[in-house]
Amino acid sequence: MEILEVTENKEQYLEILLLSGEMESVVQAYLSKGILFTLLEDFDLKTAAVIAKEDNDTYEIMNVAAMYQDKGYESAMIEHIIRYCKDKCKKIIVNTGDNENLLIFYEKLGFIYSHAVQEKIYFKLDF
Repeated sequence: MEILEVTENKEQYLEILLLSGEMESVVQAYLSKGILFTLLEDFDLKTAAVIAKEDNDTYEIMNVAAMYQDKGYESAMIEHIIRYCKDKCKKIIVNTGDNENLLIFYEKLGFIYSHAVQEKIYFKLDF
């Protein structure tokens, strides 16, 4: 398994990022400004994620999308993002819908509930 930061031609990963269910215009907006990571196994793309710097203290996970569910790829990607951000900020935030499986997923990775706005649940991980 290999995780790479992609700095050029990010648009080629749009298809996998759209698996998260977001509108294409939204994904394109944060993709152009964010940091894109891809997870490959045997040269095959398994997962992509985008993070964005919110301020000097905070990074936000904008998108994590996997070609295959329940294979550990998403967890590996989040763990990579945590390591990447640890010396660069004080916290990571992520917002998600109220899907119980997603809530459990982020809690298992050390995130704690922060707050809710409409139907979005916000989690944070403080360093």
